[in-house]
Amino acid sequence: MFAVLKTGGKQYKVASGDVLRVEKLAANAGDTVQFNEILMVGDVIGAPVVAGAAVQATVIDQIKGEKTINFVRRRRKHSSKRTKGHRQKLTLVRVTEILSSGGESTGVMAAVGKAPAVAPEVAAPAPKKAARKAAATKE
Repeated sequence: MFAVLKTGGKQYKVASGDVLRVEKLAANAGDTVQFNEILMVGDVIGAPVVAGAAVQATVIDQIKGEKTINFVRRRRKHSSKRTKGHRQKLTLVRVTEILSSGGESTGVMAAVGKAPAVAPEVAAPAPKKAARKAAATKE
C-alpha cells in the first residue's frame, strides 16, 4: 500500500520502508514521528486530506543538503560581483507504517518543522507631542 503525504510544502508518494529527505523536523535521531496530512491512501483520495490516516516514520539523521551557489553580477558600468551559497537543513526519515484509519489515537509525536524564532515584542512608540498635551489638559 502507498500513501501521498504533505510536509514542508511538498508532497511525497511513500510506501513502507522508503527513506525520505524532508524539510527539517523538530525531532532527534531515533525518534518516531507521525505525518498527519495524508492526501491519499491506496485508492482513497482525501478532500483535502484523508480523515484519520497517518504515516509513521523513524528519524534517521539531521543532515544538510547540497550547496547551491548563486552568483550575482551587476550589469554594464558596475564591476560588482557577489557569490552566495546555501545549504538547506533536511531530516532523513524511514517510513515504518501507513495507517489508513486511527492515526489520531496512536500517541506518536506529530512531525512538525522547526518553529521559527519569535521576534521580541517591539515597544510601543512614544506618543506624539500633541497627544501628550491633550492628555495633560484633560487631567
